[in-house]
Amino acid sequence: MNPDNSMVVSRQGGGAVQQADNDLHLIELWLHGRSHHTKRAYLAEASRFLHFVGKPLPVVRLADLQAFTDTIEGEPTTKSRALAAVKSLLSFGHRLGYLTFDIGRAVKLPPLKNRLAEKILSEDEVHKMLALEPSKRNRAILRLLYSAGLRVSELCHLAWKDVQERKETAQITIYGKGSKTRFILLSEGTWKELNALRDGSDGEAFLFHSFNRRTSTNVNQDGRIDASQVLRIVRAAAMRAGITRPVSPHWLRHAHATHALDRGAPIHLVQATLGHSSTATTGKYLHARPEDSSSRYLGI
Repeated sequence: MNPDNSMVVSRQGGGAVQQADNDLHLIELWLHGRSHHTKRAYLAEASRFLHFVGKPLPVVRLADLQAFTDTIEGEPTTKSRALAAVKSLLSFGHRLGYLTFDIGRAVKLPPLKNRLAEKILSEDEVHKMLALEPSKRNRAILRLLYSAGLRVSELCHLAWKDVQERKETAQITIYGKGSKTRFILLSEGTWKELNALRDGSDGEAFLFHSFNRRTSTNVNQDGRIDASQVLRIVRAAAMRAGITRPVSPHWLRHAHATHALDRGAPIHLVQATLGHSSTATTGKYLHARPEDSSSRYLGI
């Protein structure tokens, strides 16, 4: 391995194939194909780590990573998120042959308390958020996040070409996390509310647009609504409904999974709708809201 970090090769199949020229090139390869949000977050953590160690990744030692870990302040989730990003980068570099060892494997993520139950809204809370929303567009956003169980990035990128009518209702095509495509059948009520917003838009148009109130110009170059604006819409709806917790768009996805399972939806169907990789992920919602407990059988 070159100490000047100018060229690192992977020896596979008997040949030498250059995979990354330097740390920055490795990071570029590592981030390729990820969502904008993930790229921004991962790049920030990788940059912080590189600045801390002050040397090329191929010569970084386990003690350097441990020292970096000790400097991360804040909640356990903050520390876990930062360390997970760095571990991912080091693992990727090792798989490419850029790094001799994956030193990240020797460092464990801090244990985290499962707080899923705290992020699940009741059906009454969701219905109140919808009922008190004065804007037709914003109510359609809230309803689609909940009824289709969408991630906020999926909602922001939805275009009318992704919507196919089916008699009294419609289905939407989602290209989501992990480059997976899934198809979600909408309820008649959700489709009726959504279709009322189309107003002659062609297939290439996004379902939800974003405009600067002062200039009436699009906030994003392509005209679609931004995730931060969806967050503000959800937070305002929660406040209107008297919910004091820090509700985010993803909470409506949690609510979809929980309420659907509570009402008897098959777990594999909820899994398919949400795009989970396995029923084990979907099953977390069952554990977060158990129907019974051994504590109820005690004599106190």
